[in-house]
Amino acid sequence: MTTTELTGRTAIITGASRGNGLAIGQRLAQAGANVVLTSRDQQSADAAAAQIDGNALGVAAHVAEDDAAQRCVDLTLERFGRIDILVNNAATNPAFGPLIDQDHGRFAKIFDVNLWGPLLWTSCTVKSWMAEHGGAVVNTASIGGMSSAPLMGMYNATKAALIHVTKQLALELSPGVRVNAICPGVVRTRLAEVLWQEHEQALSTTIPLGRIGEPVDVADAVAFLVSDAASWITGQTLVVDGGQVLGDATGFRAGRGG
Repeated sequence: MTTTELTGRTAIITGASRGNGLAIGQRLAQAGANVVLTSRDQQSADAAAAQIDGNALGVAAHVAEDDAAQRCVDLTLERFGRIDILVNNAATNPAFGPLIDQDHGRFAKIFDVNLWGPLLWTSCTVKSWMAEHGGAVVNTASIGGMSSAPLMGMYNATKAALIHVTKQLALELSPGVRVNAICPGVVRTRLAEVLWQEHEQALSTTIPLGRIGEPVDVADAVAFLVSDAASWITGQTLVVDGGQVLGDATGFRAGRGG
């Protein structure tokens, strides 16, 4: 019987000082994994590690910097001796607004963090450990990468590209390394505040499961994908959105009191 037990394994989670990243770290630690949490500054990384019930290490690392990524991988191997799991969670959105209003600076920043970052960290982790020993990678994409939305064009473009990169890496790194993606819907995080904060109840009414997501919903999905329970799953995109991509559920509830 396969389970989500992760005892003895080690995970790196980028962008893990709060929100989905921190919840993922807590969930993987609960399953028995050692966890390494990255943030842009050491104080935030240490604060995140202090919220983990288990073996945790906070590391300051800018996700798009080559030296920072390799340093984190080296520190992880020095501390825990292995890297079984990589969760590429760090993301940014400095380009909120119409595509034609963006400049090259915002374009470069959002693609560096949201697309180059996952490629960089996967490369460092695979070359340093997983190529020889195997492992599992999960990329945090978004349901935005599967459709279009007002003012989110640049962000969604990075996530659509990340979905494709996930499939490409799954082929390139097979059979030893599994690579999958999750596509969260609107989740209660700081990054997504503009999507829910002023109209949470109205939005929740349209979602088939009746609420926006919580970071733990995302964390549970990641815990499954990196576990032996998903050992025959690679190159896939798991949507975690309460049914949001299906469309507005309001009309379907008419006449039954929902």
